[in-house]
Amino acid sequence: MPEKYLSISMQQLTEAALAAAEHSYSPYSLFRVGSALLLTNGEVVTGTNVENVSYGLTICAERSALVRAISQFGPEIRIAAVSVVNLNDAPSPPCGACRQMLAEFVEADTPVAFPAGEAGGVSTVTLPFLELLPHGFDLQLKS
Repeated sequence: MPEKYLSISMQQLTEAALAAAEHSYSPYSLFRVGSALLLTNGEVVTGTNVENVSYGLTICAERSALVRAISQFGPEIRIAAVSVVNLNDAPSPPCGACRQMLAEFVEADTPVAFPAGEAGGVSTVTLPFLELLPHGFDLQLKS
């Protein structure tokens, strides 16, 4: 994504995602996740995971943020950057369903930051979206 869209730093976006994770409803997995989306209009929208005893009805933080962004700003939104974090110090890239949902609103080079496991700890990895979903169902994502 061109620099002109990055009105805040990835660190600030990650801090917004961490704050969202504090509101997680995850009594079953205890895996508290938050996501923050920087939209091309400069707005930041956050979401958190909301579990249900019927796991299939659970919504991930990324999809929660996406639905909120569309609800607030309409279906024409475009995402300039994504950050996903959890409060469990574990690797947490977006799941396949979230990647596919995000694909309709990002560019191939949209940065996605998430924690990744390393020997001795967890660090943040940032990848272009196309590397996370190289063969998604979207005609717009081209390398």
